[in-house]
Amino acid sequence: MNVDEFLVWAEGQEGRWELYNGVPYLMAPEAVQHGKVKFAVQVALADSIRRAGLPCHMLPDGATVRVTRNKAHEPDALVYCGPELPGSAIEVPKPVIVVEVSSPSTRKIDASLKLTGYFSLPSVHHYLIIDPEGLPVIHHQRQADGTILTRLIGEGSLKLDPPGLEIATRDILPEQPAATDET
Repeated sequence: MNVDEFLVWAEGQEGRWELYNGVPYLMAPEAVQHGKVKFAVQVALADSIRRAGLPCHMLPDGATVRVTRNKAHEPDALVYCGPELPGSAIEVPKPVIVVEVSSPSTRKIDASLKLTGYFSLPSVHHYLIIDPEGLPVIHHQRQADGTILTRLIGEGSLKLDPPGLEIATRDILPEQPAATDET
């Protein structure tokens, strides 16, 4: 099926779905920690947009990003800029930032198929992969010459320009338990 057919089909289905090479795949249930990290990054992005006063919008999971004629992903969070999409929209045509919170079942896909898929879209400037188990955040960023720079961010902040956002890693990652000396 193509993305248009998929979007119509998916509206009547239970659960969250993505389309790979014309075949719909049900996304696995999420662990509590995955949900906490996903929510934290959504809040951090929305807060950063508000602080910067940019004409951009954060959407949580649920919005579809069309990658090709027969491939569509549903990121855990995304940012697009410009006029707000209608409330009935289910597809975001020009995301600037996409975020995936990885899980054991998605790590390989997030780092390969989704990486190449998202960056096949000219609008995408940043792709973040966040591990709910902690640092580092993997930040893939499109450079002016079209190359993709990959950085591992262990602390500090992520500068997401364009569109001109900054988020602190402490705001999106779970607190790590303090190290203890057990002798």
